[in-house]
Amino acid sequence: MLQFITRRLLMLIPVLIGIVLVTFVIVRLIPGDPCYVMLGEKATAEKCDEFKARYGLDDSIPEQFIRYMGNLLQGDFGTTIRDRRPVIDVVAERLPLTMELTFMAILFASVVGVTFGVIAALNRNSFLDVATMIIANIGVSMPVFWLGLLLAYLFALILKDTPFYIPPSGRLSSGISLVPLAKTWGLEDWTGVPRFLLSLISNSAILNGILTGNFKLVKDAIWHLILPATAVGTISMAIVARMTRSSLLETLGQDYIRTARAKGLIERLVIIRHALRNALIPIVTIIGLQIGGLLSGAVLTETIFALPGVGSRMVEAILSRDYPVVQGFSLLVAFVFVFTNLLVDVSYAYLDPRIRLE
Repeated sequence: MLQFITRRLLMLIPVLIGIVLVTFVIVRLIPGDPCYVMLGEKATAEKCDEFKARYGLDDSIPEQFIRYMGNLLQGDFGTTIRDRRPVIDVVAERLPLTMELTFMAILFASVVGVTFGVIAALNRNSFLDVATMIIANIGVSMPVFWLGLLLAYLFALILKDTPFYIPPSGRLSSGISLVPLAKTWGLEDWTGVPRFLLSLISNSAILNGILTGNFKLVKDAIWHLILPATAVGTISMAIVARMTRSSLLETLGQDYIRTARAKGLIERLVIIRHALRNALIPIVTIIGLQIGGLLSGAVLTETIFALPGVGSRMVEAILSRDYPVVQGFSLLVAFVFVFTNLLVDVSYAYLDPRIRLE
């Protein structure tokens, strides 16, 4: 297993380098001069030359890329052009919320999708099969922004004065705030990667609340994520449900399932231990691939529900031609996606030991 994981980790290196290169080039091909975007259309040529020299934009793209890679190897993601803050600090502020949203969305998609798929497969051609697949087909055809607005209208306006009210926007309720862990734990002198990881944990409302014992914060953070997670996760839920149904139906027709039943094994064990486990590999693949869609869907979702995450900040950075922010977010999000695929590969080896031998 260790050799299997090591091979997968080594394969990630050229992938990440390729992502850095493509992102670096693409953001510089976006029409518009960052000088005029930042300083205004009336900026003089002298001011623009000074601006480009300050941020190294007067060099050729290959020279800029080599310098950027050298800085990355030292853990330096650059400085934002707009407010001159370290990009790593901006990432540490915004990424935790997007990761919480993505985690809750994939949890919703996986639990509900697999449940619907199993129910449909075990009741093939029945009312339950038709009903769950109708729900799945409706879910996969709903645009994220439309579903988000619909959920906000239903639970925040129509059900406002009922126990079913769910907040339609914002990250936390008024009067509830995060506790700065570095200051609380006396770790303000930390630097580099440890400081970045501590900032990520500190800016995650759920982890912050768990580590400080503030479960009111945890509950409030989850409560505010219910609507956006449902909106962005519904399409993935529908895809997972359909894949679960087809994969489980195919597995239930295999000879070893008939043999298990012929030996008198109770139906629950046949389904859980033999059928569902062997049907999980394509399901896990689909769930892993949905991570990328959920991360990209966060742009619309965070805008609709006024969430200060990666998506909204990325849009601001693109519009203002803030290259370091776009590159930093793209690299970190790509790393999350690639790392998720690594976990999917490891889960393959767990579900089917034959894969380890290959």
